[in-house]
Amino acid sequence: MEFVSTRGGMEPANFSDILLEGLAPDGGLVVPKEIPRVEQDEIESWRGLAYPQLAAKVIGKLWTDIDIADLEGICERAYGSQFSGDIVPLRKVDEQITLVGLSEGPTLAFKDMAMQFLGEAIPYVLTKRGQTLNILGATSGDTGSAAEYAFRSQPNVAVFMLSPQGRMSEFQRAQMYSLPDENIHNIAVEGVFDDCQNMVKELNGDLKFKAANTLGTVNSINLGRVAAQVAYYFWAWLRATDALDETGRAEFEAAFSVPSGNFGNIFSGHLAKQMGLPVRRLLLATNENNVLDEFFRTGVYRPRNRENTLATSSPSMDISKASNLERFVYHLLGSDAHRLREAWEKLDATGSLDLSAELDRFIGEFGIVSGKSTHNDRLAAITWVHETNGEIIDPHTADGVTVARELAEPDENVLVLETAKPQKFADTVIEALGFEAPVGEELADLLGRPQRTVDMADDSQVLRDYIAEHAVR
Repeated sequence: MEFVSTRGGMEPANFSDILLEGLAPDGGLVVPKEIPRVEQDEIESWRGLAYPQLAAKVIGKLWTDIDIADLEGICERAYGSQFSGDIVPLRKVDEQITLVGLSEGPTLAFKDMAMQFLGEAIPYVLTKRGQTLNILGATSGDTGSAAEYAFRSQPNVAVFMLSPQGRMSEFQRAQMYSLPDENIHNIAVEGVFDDCQNMVKELNGDLKFKAANTLGTVNSINLGRVAAQVAYYFWAWLRATDALDETGRAEFEAAFSVPSGNFGNIFSGHLAKQMGLPVRRLLLATNENNVLDEFFRTGVYRPRNRENTLATSSPSMDISKASNLERFVYHLLGSDAHRLREAWEKLDATGSLDLSAELDRFIGEFGIVSGKSTHNDRLAAITWVHETNGEIIDPHTADGVTVARELAEPDENVLVLETAKPQKFADTVIEALGFEAPVGEELADLLGRPQRTVDMADDSQVLRDYIAEHAVR
């Protein structure tokens, strides 16, 4: 397997290379030069595998420059005892909607599914090469804690995680800011998530600074995260069809409802579909920051500025510039480097990108439809799920449930991807149900631990100076 940039300015590289680099050197995102195909009989041969074994099979379609036994070991460690019970349980809400449990990891969020893999894969590559890495990332909530828990106290790695001041839940802040590990640096930025993300992209685009400080990223722009997330789409499809006979399995096409902010999770589903997983449709769910919903309804992409990015009750999706959308546009425009460059130049110059001429392909070719959820919708969805099957869901998952109920066709089985445990968003759960989800002793203790952050202005030079001083060498 070889990987190239969405902007056409990178020599083909292998998976180990792009795992450390994250962003492509020309400012684009890394994509497979050719998407590997998995035939239905091979998918069926995976049915009896445990999750770590399945993950190795799926990721191995992309990471081909590694000994398969080493990859299997990485996945065994990544999906081990740090996950509680079933790693990815499926729980029916009603006859049409099923929750895909992705929050059984150490930070109680779906980001663990990819980050625990990177926490094993990246040190593996660094050790092989005798290198160090300084991870620079931005988080709107769960990515930060998932990255920090994956890499805390790992040798040869430091994490510099940017988060927007006052824009995350109390629980999310406690998870990140209470870590005492010396290689973890929490930087609270005066701004919104997009300001944090813009600084990450700017520093990664400064090739001299990036090389001098061995910068890499584990945000959703890192294709290693995307690859790890592809695995649970295959797992969910297999578990959803376990009870079917051979004919039923051959005819089953799932729909996935995916809460979406930065487009990384749903792009993983798109990639799974392109690889051959029988996915009928991908239902993209946004909150009031509905830039992606607008794009998939109209074909026009209009990122918003800080002032127009709303603070909502599903804060991890308070994103108005979805970095991973570039990967979808790359597939949409057929890898035409000239046309792609023109698209990004137009977006930078005008603040919008009009691809409405391609709108029919969004559904017809790629099977992506979209919907929007509001605060009241979230409350209603949390209440409906609890009344229907006794489950308590978080507000982001509630966005996925809302859109699933709105867009599901009569004969569709919709798998809603869970994003986090409800304990992380107690205020919204209490507003919906009148009580909070039970909090265990360990989680209650977390909220009382001392927190440490570095407060910083939205200033890339200040960030450069801080990283230069604290980077691992």
